[in-house]
Amino acid sequence: MTLTVRTGVTAGVAVYDRDTGLFLQQHNADHRFRSASVVKLLIVLDYLWDRAPAYGVPASDRTRLEAMLRSSDDDAASHYWDELGGGSIVDRMVKRLGLAHTAGPPATHPGFWGYVAITAADTVRIYRYILEQAPAPVREFVMDLLHRATRYGTDGFDQYFGIASVFAQDFSIKQGWSGFLGSSGYRSDKAKPVDSPVDLVSDALHTTGTVGPGDRTIVAVFTLHPAGTPYEQAYAEVTRLTGALTVPGVPDRR
Repeated sequence: MTLTVRTGVTAGVAVYDRDTGLFLQQHNADHRFRSASVVKLLIVLDYLWDRAPAYGVPASDRTRLEAMLRSSDDDAASHYWDELGGGSIVDRMVKRLGLAHTAGPPATHPGFWGYVAITAADTVRIYRYILEQAPAPVREFVMDLLHRATRYGTDGFDQYFGIASVFAQDFSIKQGWSGFLGSSGYRSDKAKPVDSPVDLVSDALHTTGTVGPGDRTIVAVFTLHPAGTPYEQAYAEVTRLTGALTVPGVPDRR
């Protein structure tokens, strides 16, 4: 099935069926996008990595991590980015998970975790690790929070676009948005992009997660929109793209 992407929009898509072990759809699946908040998946996995065998999480960290994953809290992400070593988080997780095209932010912006380069195909690899290889306490901790994502992020943005707008139930999400007025990653100097392998100028809106009983299908839709695109317009476009995807085992759509 050919995906129709509107003029001016760049999209990277990967849909993976865990029941068959096959990709159902791919479109620019290895195209690098700036991650925005999708990198929070790598941050939480790095935090949990060496906590065997119990994988206990202190109450203060549990509160932060819950806000980071359920409501995409940026302060929590910045806290762990600094505490865990910044770009070295990405370096470690690339090696651990075998990610092919993920890389840290530009050297000029080491503290900008939202500028991490990532692809739709690598995002599928991240979810497959969580669901198929991670120790059970890690999988349960992360997926429980993603299944209970709040309607609004702590910055007030509605994060129920894409997966959450299309599917009525049995979904988990980790969304990402950057560049829109009032959002994290908004830059007033967009006319002066830094040297980077990814586009840091266009507005970014990404929907990633799982759909169906047992987290059967992994969906990753990354998009870039011309700078200045209204959030509502990008929201509608990502939702339209997601609604056009082939996703098995989910008869109930909104």
